[in-house]
Parts: sequence; C-alpha cells; structure tokens
Amino acid sequence: MPKTRLNVSLDRDLADFAKVFAAENRTSVAEMFTQYLLAVKRRAEGAHMEKVLSHPAFQQAMEDVQARLQAGTAEWHSYNEVFGD
Repeated sequence: MPKTRLNVSLDRDLADFAKVFAAENRTSVAEMFTQYLLAVKRRAEGAHMEKVLSHPAFQQAMEDVQARLQAGTAEWHSYNEVFGD
C-alpha cells in the first residue's frame, strides 16, 4: 500500500519520549503510530484481538514471561542473535 505523509504536532516532552521509546524498542515513531492506529481501526471495525488475548495458552505464556522478568531469570539475547544474518 502506498504511504502518505501526515504531520502531527506534539508537546516536546512527548515527542522526545516517543523517540527514545522507539529507539529502545528497535522501531520508529512512524511504526508506533501505525500500530496504534491499526489497533484503533480494528477495534472500530469490530476485529478485536480478544480471541488471541483470552486464549488460555496465551494467557499462561504471558504470566510465565512476567514471572521470569520479575524474578530476573529471563534470558536475554541480542538483536543479532535472534535476527542475525
């Protein structure tokens, strides 16, 4: 799908936060906006993610990950280890 330019004005502190957050999560501010607006669009059109989010296996996986993160036992990998050439 062809892209179009959209100018958005934000408070400086919010814009700075968005840039830092995007960099920390290896994405772009444009992609963050895109994903947010797609989620809003899906909800408005009734295409919710509730089926996936409410699935018991998904819920258990999320709880397991949260527990490992809170306990400090999560094993971290670099971007290249996960997505390397």
